[in-house]
Amino acid sequence: MYLTPKQIQKFHRTGYLLLPDLFDPVEIKVLRDAAETVYALEREEVFRERDGKTARTAFAAHHYNEAFRRLGRHPRLIHPVEQLLDGKVYMHQYKVNAKAAFTGDVWQWHQDYGTWARDDLMPAARAMNIALYVDDAVEFNGPLWMIPRSHKQGVFEAGHDLQTTSYPLWTLDRETITKLVDEGGIVSAHGKAGSVLMFYSTLVHCSPPNLSPWPRTVVYLSLCHVDNHIRRFKRPEWIAHRDFSPIEPMPDDCLRQLSTADTVS
Repeated sequence: MYLTPKQIQKFHRTGYLLLPDLFDPVEIKVLRDAAETVYALEREEVFRERDGKTARTAFAAHHYNEAFRRLGRHPRLIHPVEQLLDGKVYMHQYKVNAKAAFTGDVWQWHQDYGTWARDDLMPAARAMNIALYVDDAVEFNGPLWMIPRSHKQGVFEAGHDLQTTSYPLWTLDRETITKLVDEGGIVSAHGKAGSVLMFYSTLVHCSPPNLSPWPRTVVYLSLCHVDNHIRRFKRPEWIAHRDFSPIEPMPDDCLRQLSTADTVS
């Protein structure tokens, strides 16, 4: 799967691109079952919300779950990013984010590249996120909020928020967000399960809490051009990966080959 020139133009103009129905219900069921499996694991890679019980995010799930390993090499995700980054990519970070029903907490306003530059010394913003919706993302269950065109203004000053949630994050202040929203507005990235969202690593984004009875799982692949790999290794390897080998995509039907019983490795 490759992007059209029109899609590429829209991505560069707005900073994001939503691709509906890229994965079918059979593939999504495999991934939904896999997500429930990894959320239940007692591993250091699986962060909990402040209640200490509810899963918040499972880092590096492609290292301990077969379905997510395959997804991390899926051509429908890898090829479009290679187009936009103009070359081979490696996996900088892999997250299965759980916005649990009623208890899923916020992700504050931030830029991903701001973290990658400050914590990991990634040389340039030649990296980006591509996210697969495992559940429907609707108005009420904590969808991603984005500020269109904010990716064009570089990296903003940020503070290291160690208090708001269970996971520390480099966040933008209210004055900056107000100014950016005045200029570009806010878009809520709604989409059905199976949709894929691509966005610049400098795009300012967040997500509100999930107070609804509907969970919202999203898998994020943070992909970086192989020539742009990180230079600092202070964070755990399962948060900021150190294998800079180019990803070789698997066959397009790699997820469909799995039965739900095969998702745990």
